[in-house]
Amino acid sequence: MTPLDPPGRTTRPVPATFLAGPDSPRPEPVPAEESVPAGEPAPTEESVPVAASAPVSASAPVTAPPTASLRLPEAPLPPSEVDRLVGGQHHDPHALLGAHPVHGGTAIRVLRPFAERVVVETTQGPAELTHQQGGLFTGLVAGADTVDYRLLVTYPGGEPLAQHDGYRTPPTLGELDLHLISEGRHEQLWQALGSHVRTVDGVAGTAFAVWAPNAVGVRLIGDFNHWDGTGHPMRSLGSSGIWELFVPGLAEGAAYKYEIHTRQGWVLDKADPLARAAQCPPATASVVTSSDYRWQDGDWMARRARAAHHRAPMSVYELHLASWRPDLTSYRAIAEELPRYLKELNFTHVEFMPVMEHPFGGSWGYQVSGYYAPTARLGSPDDFRHLVDTLHRHGIGVIVDWVPAHFPKDAFALARFDGEPLYEPADPLRAEHPDWGTLEFDYGRTEVRNFLVANAVYWCEEFHIDGLRVDAVASMLYLDYSREGGAWTPNQHGGRENPDAAAFLQEMNATVYRRCPGVVTIAEESTAWDGVTRPTDAGGLGFGLKWNMGWMHDSLVYMSKEPVHRKFHHNEITFSMVYAYSENYVLPISHDEVVHGKQALVSKMPGDWWQQRANHRAYLGFMWSHPGKQLLFMGQEFAQGAEWDHEQGPQWWVLDEQWPAHQDHRGVRRLVRDLNRHYLDTPALWERDTTPDGFRWLDGGAAEDNLLSFVRYGADGSPLVAVCNFSPVVRHGHRVGLPDLDGRDQLWEELLNTDAEAYGGGGIGNSHPVKAEPTPWHDQPRSAELVLPPLATLWLRPAR
Repeated sequence: MTPLDPPGRTTRPVPATFLAGPDSPRPEPVPAEESVPAGEPAPTEESVPVAASAPVSASAPVTAPPTASLRLPEAPLPPSEVDRLVGGQHHDPHALLGAHPVHGGTAIRVLRPFAERVVVETTQGPAELTHQQGGLFTGLVAGADTVDYRLLVTYPGGEPLAQHDGYRTPPTLGELDLHLISEGRHEQLWQALGSHVRTVDGVAGTAFAVWAPNAVGVRLIGDFNHWDGTGHPMRSLGSSGIWELFVPGLAEGAAYKYEIHTRQGWVLDKADPLARAAQCPPATASVVTSSDYRWQDGDWMARRARAAHHRAPMSVYELHLASWRPDLTSYRAIAEELPRYLKELNFTHVEFMPVMEHPFGGSWGYQVSGYYAPTARLGSPDDFRHLVDTLHRHGIGVIVDWVPAHFPKDAFALARFDGEPLYEPADPLRAEHPDWGTLEFDYGRTEVRNFLVANAVYWCEEFHIDGLRVDAVASMLYLDYSREGGAWTPNQHGGRENPDAAAFLQEMNATVYRRCPGVVTIAEESTAWDGVTRPTDAGGLGFGLKWNMGWMHDSLVYMSKEPVHRKFHHNEITFSMVYAYSENYVLPISHDEVVHGKQALVSKMPGDWWQQRANHRAYLGFMWSHPGKQLLFMGQEFAQGAEWDHEQGPQWWVLDEQWPAHQDHRGVRRLVRDLNRHYLDTPALWERDTTPDGFRWLDGGAAEDNLLSFVRYGADGSPLVAVCNFSPVVRHGHRVGLPDLDGRDQLWEELLNTDAEAYGGGGIGNSHPVKAEPTPWHDQPRSAELVLPPLATLWLRPAR
């Protein structure tokens, strides 16, 4: 591009280069580059004050000395085309705007609503365009080729602003992008759609692209154009359904939406589905963002890539970021406290309830409106990166809840995005989610499936997320989920299964595992769907792990009964081992179990306060020794008595010395700390979580006594024995079968006793190692007599 005149230098235009039309007489030429003293009156009444060149990367007031400009002859458009253009219903505004060779020269057309004057500046000098109608300014310059130019735009009461014309740029999406999108295989869709700060032909600005195939027109609105999209119509890229626009000078931080004109005549203002940042609710606009974050977790990522989650320890602390510590109001503030707390309690992972943008702050975040944007309530996307990075550097893995099952009906978000069902099925019997008043995704639509698959990859690649816990999988897999007879549409075979949803989950899992080494996907699936954690190449859904909802329900039913009645429910505490190896399981005591009248974990337990805490501790000991990974929701690690409250968060004050029962709560937290510590140090508790040879019942049938005992085995055969006494009586001399220690001293010691005084218990147990006698018991070659404390779990290991 030929450089324009330097700032501070003014010249008279060269009118011989401007044409009024093919048959119009030329004005008398004026010698080029003739100096005009600053402040000299304009030579004609058509001339307007303009200035010399401004930096090409931004719109800025022009403050250099003015110069004269000549009004260009018009290059008008048919009124019908102008009406469509200024009405926001033109599919290809770039075919009209910008610079275009026409008979007799090059037409330059600019859409600047509310502008008083628009001057085009070329290498030959400035000249004024003519206003045609509706903010459309036109003019004709000599030459058949598109000329280099920029604009000087004057609004009422203002100085001329130097601007580049975005309508002279080629599309910012390439043919490969469009091809992959059309096939639903653009695995980094966020790099093509959405908003991106870019430099195009040497001009800095922001590129926008959105999928809206049913729209008759799309315009960009934002704080940069006073939310009036007249001057920013987008072009449709062929049959792709994608609309695109490059806006020179627009930088990071701009708020924007898409103004979508529908076939029904509606005008909808929609947030960007691929926006990577959003305004803080209740504001609903998207925000232009870019990242310059420098990750420092290289060692963690390298170790993660070699991980085998099925054979590794996983103890997860689930929390809601906004309410974990309500006094910590940003991602960065949380990063100062959360890693230390998790390390102190020896958790291996943290699971965040949805961090994606959502409309209602008083919710858990499961109605997502911004799938690609971390919520702005706690800071910027880079602030969230900092939190993840900090956790990684402290050795903590990060799992996030992901919600591809449904989305809210809020008018600014995905619902009827371009005036018609787009992300949701057209069939209302399949679109409406009856439980949550939301809409389900159309998993059979290529572009929708691509949107979701790419979103899963996005969180793993852009934010180094280590795991995705997929919410409400059962609601996706069954067409009749929560629907009465006649209120759902069967599949093509007349069945209740949703094959499109199953195929989507397979594609998502296969893509994530291929692209993101070491990431684990976890299904919250509450039915007996076959093969949830079976690999996709073997016909399964391909998840790495599945929440064991059956174990959670049954075991809590058992624990909620008075001990005298537990013998009638004994099968509910043991039944999980019937199917324990049908999937790869996580044992969840999640947020769902401590809200809506279900009570906090300790409050589910029967008896007085001492018995409730003892039951709570015994249950945690049973949970940590049961095959499967562990998950515990915040507040339950110190036995808070109240249900979780979104506004208040956990009841941290019960740990304060001023609280009368603070030692009781601190004792439970010490137990969780030690459970995790011993769990990490004992491969028998996690190496064979998914294989039957890692578990053996000693006595699973002692219903009358409320007793359970079993052995866990490590890969090398090393044993750990767990004995659970869910009755409130001390049992002296209770014989338990023990494995033979292969020539070693047959001594066993307590590794953990949930009745220890340090945990708030009575201190009853086996303080000295016990010797296994050659008395066969429980199908074991040896046995020993133990003291079993009341309402407690013991872990025994070979004495060291």
